Amino acid sequence: AIGVQPRTLEVFEGMGVLRQVLDASVQIRGQIMYVNGTEVGRMDIVVPADVPFQFIGLPQYATERILRERLHALGGVIERGLRLDTFKERDSEVIATLSGPVGEETVHAQYLVGCDGAHSVVRKTLGLSFEGAAFEEQYMLGDVEVDWTQPRGYGIRATHQTDGAVDDILVAIPLPGRKRYRVSMLVPEDLASAPPASKDAVAHGFEGERKPTLAHIQAVFDRMAPEPTRASNLRWSSVFRISHRIVDAYGRGRVFVAGDAAHIHPPTGAQGMNTGIQDSHNLAWKLALAVQGHAAPGLLESYDAERRPVGEEVVGRTVRDAREGIGSDSNDPNYVVRREAQLLIDYAGSPVLGGDGGESGIHAGQRAPDAFGLNREVVNFPIRLFDLFGRLDHTLLVYVGTATSADELDEIERVAAAAAGLANGHLEAYLIAAPQAEVGTTLLPLVRDAAGEFAQTYTVSGTSIFVVRPDGYLGFASRSLTFEDLVEYLKLTFR
Repeated sequence: AIGVQPRTLEVFEGMGVLRQVLDASVQIRGQIMYVNGTEVGRMDIVVPADVPFQFIGLPQYATERILRERLHALGGVIERGLRLDTFKERDSEVIATLSGPVGEETVHAQYLVGCDGAHSVVRKTLGLSFEGAAFEEQYMLGDVEVDWTQPRGYGIRATHQTDGAVDDILVAIPLPGRKRYRVSMLVPEDLASAPPASKDAVAHGFEGERKPTLAHIQAVFDRMAPEPTRASNLRWSSVFRISHRIVDAYGRGRVFVAGDAAHIHPPTGAQGMNTGIQDSHNLAWKLALAVQGHAAPGLLESYDAERRPVGEEVVGRTVRDAREGIGSDSNDPNYVVRREAQLLIDYAGSPVLGGDGGESGIHAGQRAPDAFGLNREVVNFPIRLFDLFGRLDHTLLVYVGTATSADELDEIERVAAAAAGLANGHLEAYLIAAPQAEVGTTLLPLVRDAAGEFAQTYTVSGTSIFVVRPDGYLGFASRSLTFEDLVEYLKLTFR
């Protein structure tokens, strides 16, 4: 996986690894398409001004290294060389049997999350179905340097067509470093292998003992490159197959699946790893409350309710895009960019949302957008709304657009204090005031919407209240200070 979407960069920012990710990456600026050696299209990725980040390219091994180092800094340990053989759920625990260099061992845990890929032992042991099929084509990958004049940061897609049908392909995606690319192409006959004999076997991922050599890759460049060029310095290569499948449930009881264990699909649009990261991000804060005994009944079940529809949409869209091209279903480039950036995911219909619905403006279930031009005392320059989010706890935002009386301010503070109590301390509150709103001395941190961008983005004018979850989605949205509705919402999340 190379492509990292803007939404995932927001996740990484909250995890405290954004600087390391940006330092190691390259910006993906667009794609140039060639058919039979002739340029037929050029797409520049234009990210809307309200989105904090662009698209980047980062090899998965670098992403894994950065996350691993962050985990170690937080005291986490990864035990390599262990294999999950089986598990069973009993009463209030999961009992897992592992095997490794020192033999067999048993682990007792409150919960088990299977992030164990397309051939997941966890998924199979749970008995989850994994419906779908495999693509007939087999591909080869390689990381190489390419000595051509194509512009930096652009992906290259070159196809050969006969009577309108594609019969040869070269895709080159930029990597960090001078002229480095991840290239993908059809497998030649001497590297091809037969598909699994069983139709139920999952044909997805790296396979086979034979690896493409530089000569294999150069042969494709000689046929398909838009200009004469030489590939060199092969660092890594493999052969792989692609399938499209999705589970019938993202978990049962105390056991869950995420990432490729839950959904696999073509790499079109770089949706796979990003979707898996957001699966885990959605589940993580809910599990954190559960292991502390603070999660409401049903909170963990909302993981399936929120994320499985996303997985179904991604699988269907990437299969279509693999055949017809990204954005073939829309003439709105802004919509396509936001969708590919995973900024349009909406959990509307989730059982753990609250507020006054989505009749107008932003509503519960949507990603909480950033807002710029905020001011607060002591800070000598404008801040972002995202700067207020703790990313581990919930954030309560109370907006006031006009002068606030002492009684009104007392009520706002009472609501904020009661909400923090209901959340077992896992909630931080801010008062956001319009530029000219008169606000007396308040016990809440006061932030001024100096540029008016918060009011515009969140479609508010009078007193309103929002709750942002640790995963950056709105759990509650109301254009009034309705304490009873807020209480009912918090009871869906907190015990």
